[in-house]
Amino acid sequence: MKAEDKLNRFEFVQIRMGIPVRILVYAEQEAAANQAARLAFERIREIDKTLSDYDPDSEVCRLASRHPVGTAVPVSADLFTVLAAAKGLSARTGGAFDVTVGPVVKLWRLARRKHALPDSEKLKEALEPVGDQWLDVDPIARTATLKRPGMQLDFGGIAKGYAADEAYKILVSQHLPIALVAAAGDIRIGDPPPGRIGWRVEVEDKTQPPGTERKPRILTLANQGISTSGDTYQFLEIDGIRYSHLVDPQTGIGLTTPGSVTILAPTAMQADGLASAVSVLGPDRGLELIAATPQTETLMVFLDRNGTRHLRQSPNWPAEAE
Repeated sequence: MKAEDKLNRFEFVQIRMGIPVRILVYAEQEAAANQAARLAFERIREIDKTLSDYDPDSEVCRLASRHPVGTAVPVSADLFTVLAAAKGLSARTGGAFDVTVGPVVKLWRLARRKHALPDSEKLKEALEPVGDQWLDVDPIARTATLKRPGMQLDFGGIAKGYAADEAYKILVSQHLPIALVAAAGDIRIGDPPPGRIGWRVEVEDKTQPPGTERKPRILTLANQGISTSGDTYQFLEIDGIRYSHLVDPQTGIGLTTPGSVTILAPTAMQADGLASAVSVLGPDRGLELIAATPQTETLMVFLDRNGTRHLRQSPNWPAEAE
């Protein structure tokens, strides 16, 4: 009997980071799968405790609220890793991706609850501390410095991908590399299941309202990350204009072109950040960014003002599974 014939498929789901996180793993024994999944979920809990901007006691909230402006603050390995990745992506995208957008994101969260656009003066005020130039990260001392009053960091466009990557690392450390970790639309895919060349992954068309029938795209993937960003579930519609939860850091306005961006990349964190950035950049500049980023591909679906659906994809976007 081949070793792979002894493997069984196990599935686990827990609520982490405010979303359902799903772990699929192949193992010989249920006890080994249970132990690995428990450790993986615990790792995600640790990351959420570090990066959540909902928890006033999280490390990122403490960084913004409990230190004088301009102070170089030692940060954990997790926070430093994500900050460094965010800084790099911000530089490459001209600020289309920017984790300092926290004050604006919080205004739009309140706007969605009240079903009213943010007050223009409050939005102007919220934009004042937004900008990558106000955030310093020292790789030698492993410190972060917030250089402007009122700064708040938001990792909504990168944290779930990082958590999926780290959870998968835990599974590998437990000798279970045949696994998949899905943190909502941010997925880390490992070695392929027994007898297959990859995992079958559905790519959701987020330009369609919930309940609309459209056959999902099915891809066969292994050892990479995939992320889909869109405005299907989080948006504000006022006077016929739909404002996405995805905010342009330079204007402070929620994106108004309905769309869906899916990214394939070597890691889920990279895919997550790029999906957010490409959504802000738009199709043309987004394709340029992907072309300049090794081992990444994108599929973009968006609606124009007439509601006509358009599709753009990078040259090597994979064919659908049969």
